Amino acid sequence: MPRYAKNESAYEKISFEAAKIRAAAKRRREARKQPTSVALDPQLIAELKREAKARGVPYQVLMRMFIIDGFKRLKRAG
Repeated sequence: MPRYAKNESAYEKISFEAAKIRAAAKRRREARKQPTSVALDPQLIAELKREAKARGVPYQVLMRMFIIDGFKRLKRAG
């Protein structure tokens, strides 16, 4: 059962399993996305931000959704 430290002195009583820590770190590294850069017109960015706000998501997430969806359609068509 996981234990949680509520203060600094409680950390001394918790044993950490190195293998679990390494496995979690590896999962985190593999889950990272690679940043890229795309130059877009300011008007398009403003429109993306409005649409993202209407959908309740950050505009970068909306752009990623559009790219993924477009790439899937391209693969199906090709």
